[in-house]
Amino acid sequence: MSAEINSIIRVEQIRELIIFVRGQKVILDSLLAHMYGVETKSLLRAVRRNVERFPDDFMFQLTEVEMEDLRCHYGTSKTRGGRRYLPYAFTEQGVAMLSSVLRSSRAIKVNIEIMRAFVKLRQILLSQADLGRRIDRLEKKYDAQFRVVGQFEIS
Repeated sequence: MSAEINSIIRVEQIRELIIFVRGQKVILDSLLAHMYGVETKSLLRAVRRNVERFPDDFMFQLTEVEMEDLRCHYGTSKTRGGRRYLPYAFTEQGVAMLSSVLRSSRAIKVNIEIMRAFVKLRQILLSQADLGRRIDRLEKKYDAQFRVVGQFEIS
């Protein structure tokens, strides 16, 4: 990773920006624009010029209810920075597609780091799911053993 991008953004920082909306991991348009070093309107203009590259499973606009939930859960500003529209959320595939419409060297480098953050998050979620399955198996095993012990104590 180049020193320029390393000083600007790290995988750990990006991971903190990934949120769950509609059961998907996404990053909001304004956060992406900030990472890419462009204005949000410039990012969205590039997307609109290439809208066929961004189906609903790559990018979607938040609803008022979703935005209100984000405000409550993440403490985001009610003013939305003067925005007149609801933000767009980009899935991992949408972020990958952004690299084809944003052609600066910075955008390419930032995109690589964002992809790494999504991969790390997926690894963390998978390891947590695996840990959950292991705990369930242990609980079942030891619950059965404690039931047997409990029967001897009651008798």
